Amino acid sequence: MNILVTGGAGFIGRWVVERILKDGHKVWVLDDLSNGREENLDELLSDKNFKGLIKGDIKDNKLLKDLFVNKFDICYHLAASINVQDSIDTPRTTFNNDVIGTFNILEQCRKEKVKIVFMSTCMVYERAWSETGISESNRIKPASPYAGAKLAAENMVLSYYYAYDLPVTIVRPFNTYGPYQKTGGEGGVVAIFIKNKLENKNLKIYGDGTQTRDLLYVEDCAKFVVDAGYSDKANGEVINAGLGKDISINSLAKLIVEDDSRITHVEHIHPQSEVPMLLCDSTKAYELLKWEAKYSLEEGIKMTEQWIKTTNLI
Repeated sequence: MNILVTGGAGFIGRWVVERILKDGHKVWVLDDLSNGREENLDELLSDKNFKGLIKGDIKDNKLLKDLFVNKFDICYHLAASINVQDSIDTPRTTFNNDVIGTFNILEQCRKEKVKIVFMSTCMVYERAWSETGISESNRIKPASPYAGAKLAAENMVLSYYYAYDLPVTIVRPFNTYGPYQKTGGEGGVVAIFIKNKLENKNLKIYGDGTQTRDLLYVEDCAKFVVDAGYSDKANGEVINAGLGKDISINSLAKLIVEDDSRITHVEHIHPQSEVPMLLCDSTKAYELLKWEAKYSLEEGIKMTEQWIKTTNLI
């Protein structure tokens, strides 16, 4: 197949591209490099099916029109503004990228009859209320402009399924971590904690640290996203994916650093947008895609730490 991955130079996007290449398909990547990095793709450039990185913006309709002449079979749409705090500080940027940008991609997919897999987020949910976790029918609570923009885009994506019979799938992976995730302020909690551990810095926890996260290793996430694109059963569906186990941020810090004296608590920068308990129910992903997480949290942390130790990317 011919496949487009928007945001393919980003953390999860890079792994999605690798997975598609391993499956023998041709891949084009569109990324404006605001979050992604060219270096993320270095190991993939030699694959004969990697057709190029196009540096551009999903809000550029002429660029999209020219790109879609490649007759794609699937578009994995991962390009987005992803930082919760940034969305609170500058909501217009997040809206323009995540809603208007998605609309532009949808229009090209409609015109060229291309299936779209839209990357949403577990941040749209309110919280886990049961021991089985959050299913797709769980209550939603867009507590940040980021979550609000993702939900708005989700609704547009689904409207194209019902109005135009366009094959679409919405994926809501839970908190994803692993190699190639940034370790700075915009990175994920696992990567940041590991980086601070290796640099003999304290691990800072926002708030009281009792908030929980369901942490999904990035290779598991990429397989889930890619499989959703391959499956006709997933058309018109919203699908979660997670490890199926949650851990408090306090416990996560202790697991990584193994030294309570190096853990400090600081005032939360956006407590109003915090989801207090995230635990994923991936039943639907298994029923539709036969997908389930392969890597445990301990295995994932070990592989992530090894990668951070051996890379200059931060």
